[in-house]
Amino acid sequence: MALARIEELAYWYPEADRPALEDISFELEPGEVVCLLGSSGSGKSTLLRALAGLVPHFHGGQFVGRVEVGGRDTRQAKPSDLAGTVASVFQDPEDQVVFTIVENEVAFGLENIGVPPARIRDRALDALRAVGADHLAGRRTHELSSGELQRVCVAAALALGPALLLLDEPTSQLDPDGAEALLDYASELGCAVVVSEQRPALPLERADRVVFLDRGQVVLDAAREAALRWLAAERPAFLPREPVQLDADAGGDLLARLEGAAFAHGQRLLRVPDLELRRGEVVALIGPNGSGKTTLAKLVAGLLEPTRGLVHRSGRAAYLSQDPGRYVVAERVEEEVALGVGGDLKRARAALEPVGLQGYEHRHPRDLSSGERERLALAAVLVTEPDLLVLDEPTRGMDPERKLELAALLRAQAGDRGTLVVTHDLLFAADVADRVVSQEPMVVAVHA
Repeated sequence: MALARIEELAYWYPEADRPALEDISFELEPGEVVCLLGSSGSGKSTLLRALAGLVPHFHGGQFVGRVEVGGRDTRQAKPSDLAGTVASVFQDPEDQVVFTIVENEVAFGLENIGVPPARIRDRALDALRAVGADHLAGRRTHELSSGELQRVCVAAALALGPALLLLDEPTSQLDPDGAEALLDYASELGCAVVVSEQRPALPLERADRVVFLDRGQVVLDAAREAALRWLAAERPAFLPREPVQLDADAGGDLLARLEGAAFAHGQRLLRVPDLELRRGEVVALIGPNGSGKTTLAKLVAGLLEPTRGLVHRSGRAAYLSQDPGRYVVAERVEEEVALGVGGDLKRARAALEPVGLQGYEHRHPRDLSSGERERLALAAVLVTEPDLLVLDEPTRGMDPERKLELAALLRAQAGDRGTLVVTHDLLFAADVADRVVSQEPMVVAVHA
């Protein structure tokens, strides 16, 4: 018997002029691992929300068709009714966290489904251990890096022991080792897993089946081997490949230099590597979760001043955060981009074309997919024509084809500025960067 069944599902978000999903039908069997692929805005997140009952109960809109999970019709069963059967991890871990202490956050869901109190702590710690985050159990959630927070949210879902695990970009902010360990663990749980990923190499290795969405419709639903053949013919960017070989000649004027710099996060004093960044070069910064990459990026951009050491900057800097969608303030896409150039809508519209958002000028930014919002935020910083561009996880939520386009755009404009890219996507780093700098955790002292 199928664990979940979708029959002729169509869904429109409130006030949307076209359906986010259209004529979707398929079944999920107990224990199978499904890799859900598609371009940004194709409907992957919406499909996961439908399986969790969030569509339509939480998001509203128009819902046509039928979704059953564990024999329960999601039109009647609320998301809370499905909590013991379905567990979800969403794209934005910051929006899922409720408690200030990590262990309490993971324990919260167990309390809600009625796990005996004597068993809750052990299950919470076991789940944290499974994702390599047991050392975070006593930490405050607001002090964690985005990657560390993503591990905590995954642990909270795993702790529930669900029959169906829904993972929406679960490795978008995880370092490569963490991403591999997480997907290994999820695929060995024995529950059904649906994982939507824009770094598809790892989930494709572990999937029994692949579903590909395009404009809200299923264009591929096939076993892994057949799916790989289809992807090779139709969407090769979604398959593993060798990185682009660069022939770069950087060496312009010095725009940023870090020497012996360290910054205090609470009682932790974090040292960052010495670094120089010059006009005409793209530098990729990689490293494990919690190692201080975002701290270094903010020091370079001038958003933080070092507790120790020296940071030198020259020219105007622009910074793109890990989750730019949290800072959207305007009602229309073109207005959001125009904020940085004194409301100049003509310049804003011109900046939308290189990031593939022409025609989106009058859309509300909140109606865009995660990957589309990432590109909107990129346009909003590029339009200011900075001397120093700092991008923190710019490919989050971005499909493989858009990543190639972004790498090409940054390479084409490399001579105009110095660019620092913080990323866990090693393939993107190799495609875009003249050189790659690796940062290891360097907590040098307890700061009193």
